Amino acid sequence: MALSNYVKSADFKNEKHVPVITAPDTVAAGEKVRIELEVGKDIAHPNTTEHHISWIKLYYVEEGTTLPYEVARLEFNVHGEAGAGANEGPVYAEAAGVVVASFKKSGKLIATSYCNIHGLWESEKDIVVK
Repeated sequence: MALSNYVKSADFKNEKHVPVITAPDTVAAGEKVRIELEVGKDIAHPNTTEHHISWIKLYYVEEGTTLPYEVARLEFNVHGEAGAGANEGPVYAEAAGVVVASFKKSGKLIATSYCNIHGLWESEKDIVVK
């Protein structure tokens, strides 16, 4: 069975695991674009040793093609772990970050995220280059 059979998608306003892509709808060719990625934007996702988001990846697929380019990978490596026990640590990484990229042609941004309990999730957003 293909990996795509295991990737889940939903509206982020109703599902806390979906990676949210915040970026302009239209950009100029070559313009630096700020792309925000976040899991738990409208519904908070737990960020504990036992239940957390490990990473978010951002891909770009040029319009009219099927080749995805991996633009960035944001890793979240600490979730309250400590020698004193689970969730006793002094630091928690939040599942959010910013990527800056530029585009020559229109296409689709695709974000995937991984929850250590609930698996792979994805979302997408079109970006038009003028």
